[in-house]
Amino acid sequence: MYRLEEPIYFYALAIIPIMIVIYLLVLWWKKRTQSKFSNPELLKKIAPNSSVFKNTLKLVMLILGIAFLVISLVNPKMGSKLKTVKREGVDVVFALDVSKSMLAEDIAPNRLEKAKQIISKIIDQLGSDRVGVIIYAGNSYPLLPITTDHAAANMFLQNANPDMVSSQGTAINEALELAKTYYNNDEQTNRFLIIISDGEDHQEETKQVAQNLSNEGVKIYTIGVGTEKGGPIPMRVNGSMIGYKKDNKGETVITKRTPEVLEDIADAANGRYIDGNITEEPVKRITEIIANAQKSEFETKQFSDYKDQFQWFLAIAILFLLLDVFLFDKKTKWVRKVDLFNDEKTKK
Repeated sequence: MYRLEEPIYFYALAIIPIMIVIYLLVLWWKKRTQSKFSNPELLKKIAPNSSVFKNTLKLVMLILGIAFLVISLVNPKMGSKLKTVKREGVDVVFALDVSKSMLAEDIAPNRLEKAKQIISKIIDQLGSDRVGVIIYAGNSYPLLPITTDHAAANMFLQNANPDMVSSQGTAINEALELAKTYYNNDEQTNRFLIIISDGEDHQEETKQVAQNLSNEGVKIYTIGVGTEKGGPIPMRVNGSMIGYKKDNKGETVITKRTPEVLEDIADAANGRYIDGNITEEPVKRITEIIANAQKSEFETKQFSDYKDQFQWFLAIAILFLLLDVFLFDKKTKWVRKVDLFNDEKTKK
């Protein structure tokens, strides 16, 4: 396991493409200027030791030196031991609706991105609590098993999209059934399931499934995104918008938030429905609920004894920079003898 101590230094790598562009511009300018005074054949006789290859090689050495120097500043660290630690917290599973209706832009930037923002902000507020992520549409999919790695949760969350599920619709009860498998700690007294959806296309038995899950000790909270007025569903190909989704009659489909569905689910599970159109509202209320919940102790494995690895990258950087310093930009005698570029044949 590894981690980066100062990843902000990766921005310094932006200097590399700038250096390449400057080098190419200088090379073009030199050739253009030289052509005004003499032809290429005469230039070879006047400056026989000039070498574009050596100049390019020096640039490559310099770029590699800078790249490894930047990596050493980032300071990668390797975890050398995997140990079991005891932590206190609750289990929080997020069930995210990724159906096509969640792409509606009746709230900015769209319902799905708004839902991701809410989940991400809640995760950032959690302490040592464990989190898991389920995505669902016509069926459900375990995006991330329950874990204490909040950074991984946020990373997987950002990749969630409608293409990750095999069928469309809003099968909330499938997500509820899948959530049962996430709570694998029998001693955990506080288990939370946060459902984020627009509430469309629900199934009738969802309330009963939610009630059954509540009877098993899972507290269910629902967050609704979207407006009652609704909006069309944009259709995109390779990121480019090609129009809006239409029904069998050729009419543009207008998708609306159905808070009643989410309210019924929350009521059946003795939970609460929260309006998610203003990001800070659900984030504040959910984090307060979790913070005030009784914490249970559980064991988790994590890497420890992270050791600095910057010295290896620094040594390689110094090596490349020294090569750049001691590498002459003229042709050397042994290169001329080897005749890598067939100069002798050209002369003949």
